[in-house]
Amino acid sequence: MEPILKARGLVKRYGKVTALNHADFDLYPGEILAVIGDNGAGKSSMIKAVSGATIPDEGTVWLDGKEVNFRSPIEARDVGIETVYQQLAMSPALSIADNMFMGRELRKPGLMGTLFRQLDKAAMEKFARDKLNELGLATIQNINQAVESLSGGQRQGVAVARAAAFGSKVVILDEPTAALGVKESRKVLELIQDVRSRGIPIILISHNMPHVFEIADRIHVHRLGSRLCVIDPKEHSMSDAVAYMTGAAEPDRAA
Repeated sequence: MEPILKARGLVKRYGKVTALNHADFDLYPGEILAVIGDNGAGKSSMIKAVSGATIPDEGTVWLDGKEVNFRSPIEARDVGIETVYQQLAMSPALSIADNMFMGRELRKPGLMGTLFRQLDKAAMEKFARDKLNELGLATIQNINQAVESLSGGQRQGVAVARAAAFGSKVVILDEPTAALGVKESRKVLELIQDVRSRGIPIILISHNMPHVFEIADRIHVHRLGSRLCVIDPKEHSMSDAVAYMTGAAEPDRAA
């Protein structure tokens, strides 16, 4: 099976600091790939490089077997790569529907949309409601309520629903449960599994080892700016993963 998203030899330098040192990456269709590593290991730099948020100095990225050169996150989004950042990148004062369609608003058909550029609010609200219901977020009653009125778990749910709605190829989640309680974290993990069940592969960046080992199919261990190994959570323990990412031990079985 060929990776749906692949990178080879990624290099990214910030002055004298090398954030990525010839890093490799593979994401296979339909899987949840967890990316773990110590602070400063280069996890975020790698994800930004494959999602268009930064332009690598060297290296190549392939999507569906074709070489891609994203110059911005919008270009990556246009081909189906959606990213949910830890900060969520949502506007608290806007409604749920407005947040889901931010930057890709639907306009009314005919002259009202093309000439007068009126938004098709009804279509956007229906689409947003349908997507929330598909992912089991029926507890959100009013699609027009401001995002700032939602709980942390509901906000994260809206962000994941937005990514699942428009991410036809890959969904990237950066620390999706970092600021959530136990109950809300559980709901987000269920959402992630629901998205994967729809056939969309997921990249999960997380420091929460129990969550990683619960839902990940494979674990990419990143250290000192490059991929150290890829391990199977069924064959390795959490202690093994922590030892690899911190340098306390070297892997003996790598994918």
